[in-house]
Amino acid sequence: MSNAIPFIDLGAQRRRLGASVNDAIMRVVDHGGYIMGPEVFALEADLAAFCGAKHVISCANGTDALVLVLMAKNVRPGDAIFCPSFTFAATAEVVAWLGATPVFVDVRDDTFNMDIESLEAGLRTARENGLRPVGVIPVDLFGQPADYDGIEPFCEREGLWILSDAAQSFGATYKGRRIGTIGEATSTSFFPAKPLGCYGDGGAIFTDSDALAEVLVSLRIHGQGTDKYENVRVGMNGRLDTMQAAVLIEKLKIFPDEIVARDRIARRYNDGLRDVALVPELTEGATSVWAQYTLRVPGFDRGAFQAGLKDKGVPTAIYYPKPLHQQIAYKHHPVAGTGLPVSERLSQEVVSLPMHPYLETEMQDRVINSVRAVLSGS
Repeated sequence: MSNAIPFIDLGAQRRRLGASVNDAIMRVVDHGGYIMGPEVFALEADLAAFCGAKHVISCANGTDALVLVLMAKNVRPGDAIFCPSFTFAATAEVVAWLGATPVFVDVRDDTFNMDIESLEAGLRTARENGLRPVGVIPVDLFGQPADYDGIEPFCEREGLWILSDAAQSFGATYKGRRIGTIGEATSTSFFPAKPLGCYGDGGAIFTDSDALAEVLVSLRIHGQGTDKYENVRVGMNGRLDTMQAAVLIEKLKIFPDEIVARDRIARRYNDGLRDVALVPELTEGATSVWAQYTLRVPGFDRGAFQAGLKDKGVPTAIYYPKPLHQQIAYKHHPVAGTGLPVSERLSQEVVSLPMHPYLETEMQDRVINSVRAVLSGS
């Protein structure tokens, strides 16, 4: 249809920003500091001020943000790291890169986030497999923080570190705490479709640990010491380029307004669809940046549901059609307890609707009315 609704409308944001991004990019072009230019350090300072983290280390993408922390923690073969199965591959991928073992844990069917009872079972599974449990990577799926009230005391009791995967949740809060200040470190992604995204790839790590930050800064640029030709550890090329930093500085200025808009839109979706579908609800005391608006239509053929919406000009997406423990690359890794039934069920039920801060009321009403019409068979 010619009047199809965009799933994510980056163009609307671009129009709002106007000349500010152009000017920011041209400043980089003019000064020529394309790698580790002044905007990189300005962005890190701005991000730290935004979320309250003591240290921010920008990097090339969200996957590098994850693996840099694991490298800094000296993750090695024989280590077990607990990850939810219902998420994107990067969370487990970085564990496997370093020869460690991802142990897949189930999620809750109300928040889509890590289930603490499954995490407990995962710990037993890891030990039964002769693995050395070292850390947990909770994922704040779709923009809502994980259940840290359960995860943090578990990790403290068992001597495990927490790396919060906030690729979808930066800008959210959990019971008064900003994302970026939970766990030993937090990673995020600035992929263009994220709530705070650049014009290419980008990522960042947040930590209050001086010692961890010092190692991360070194690892990010080939393990450098006092200068780039002194290598004190084996590192990687994980730098964020200055152009992307310049774009993010401008986007961060309007990010608080966009978070409010995302929440308003999500609440309108919930009000309009709660009686016909299972809509996403927030944990008490948590906020979400609604990276995706994901509902469930159990008992209704999902393919037919998507096809019906497509006919009405409404795009949809599936995050995620197959949990990681069922993926070819990861199915040989251990799963918590006797299985992950919630992850398997969710992968068959979830559907995401258009979500961005510039979704106008009239357009959102079209989405809501279309969903209702398809589900009612009209």
